[in-house]
Amino acid sequence: METVFKRVMLAGVASLTVAAAAKAEQLTVFGPWLGPDQKNIETVLADFAEKSGHDVRYVGSDSFEQQIVIDAEAGSAPNIAVFPQPGLAAGMAERGFLTPLKDGVGDWIKENYAAGQSWVDLGTFKNKEGEDDLFGFFYKVDVKSLVWYSPENFEDAGYEVPETMEDLKALTKQIAEDGETPWCIGLGSGGATGWPATDWVEDLMLRTQAPDVYDKWVSNEIKFDDPAVVGAIEEFGEFARNDDYVAGGSGAVASTDFRDSPKGLFSSPPQCYMHRQASFIPAFFPEGTEIGADADFFYFPAYEGKDLGSPVLGAGTVWTITKENQAAHDLIEYLQTVPAHEIFMGLGGFLTPHKGVDLSKFSTDAAAKMNEILLGATTFRFDASDLMPGGVGAGSFWTGMVDYAGGKDASAVASDIQKSWDALK
Repeated sequence: METVFKRVMLAGVASLTVAAAAKAEQLTVFGPWLGPDQKNIETVLADFAEKSGHDVRYVGSDSFEQQIVIDAEAGSAPNIAVFPQPGLAAGMAERGFLTPLKDGVGDWIKENYAAGQSWVDLGTFKNKEGEDDLFGFFYKVDVKSLVWYSPENFEDAGYEVPETMEDLKALTKQIAEDGETPWCIGLGSGGATGWPATDWVEDLMLRTQAPDVYDKWVSNEIKFDDPAVVGAIEEFGEFARNDDYVAGGSGAVASTDFRDSPKGLFSSPPQCYMHRQASFIPAFFPEGTEIGADADFFYFPAYEGKDLGSPVLGAGTVWTITKENQAAHDLIEYLQTVPAHEIFMGLGGFLTPHKGVDLSKFSTDAAAKMNEILLGATTFRFDASDLMPGGVGAGSFWTGMVDYAGGKDASAVASDIQKSWDALK
């Protein structure tokens, strides 16, 4: 074992100590992944097990959020819990159910992750005594700040990919003046109707306000009816509430299912030229659509004139220690290595802010391009609605955006959402 680990260390694959590796422990990892993603994470964990000597077991559940609380309260928590949202992890930390990560992990994140301070901030929660500590390590990220388009349609019309928000708004106006429709937007999603608009507003908050304003909005230190938030909602309205800018007119925005919305990019003639949505949306493109040829994407740009850098909105899984042993700390250390990221990159469905990875290791060119957007971020922020109380982030915010798309005043919508937040106290 000692010889194996010396080779591992020399290769730069891990910095786990020989002493830790020599003392094998059982390690249980509990997360939200089933199906293909479970197989992928098990492949990564198998590499860790081989290099560390630990007995690693993964358990996945589609009821993770409920089960992890039950297990922690019963004293039967796994060693590692992988949270899809940091909000629940923060609540667990405050109740004393999480163990802080070792000293130095935060410094490593700041040095090796793009927008590193953002990831430290997102993984820092209050402990049982109300003091801030680093509890979470982000590994496996999704990007939402994307605009999808047809390269062929753009080429035929003579349009160029915009590099700034000013350019994007100018392009939107130009397409409409040419007698075409710039955008396809759909908010329909069954009982979750309205959520796609919350992503628009969150992205626009990051492009009109400093990151700390966004954070204060998420925590309700800045109220929902604050002019900064109302302004971001109205920015969304500049795209969604103009009949000339949206396929079917603004009246169709709320009733169009988000899964059907991008299909307008592929009709002949095109019903629209652009569609803003996260990295998962190709699953709803017509069968056989080739990313990079039939469809492509660009970064939802920032304002050149606002000096707010290149913010990226997204999501990700945060890894925490819920039952401490040495193997748990060893796994967090392993996740800091390049191979831990490149293995998953080659399997698909994975993006990373790790600046040291070889982008050629991605399974597709599209994934590598998305990751370049992530690596170019000066600020990364988690989906705000996922961090807000459920009654707001998965309730009044959704319905409020439907009301706004239907013509209700932005200030009135924001005031109603704030009232629902106040009612939770």
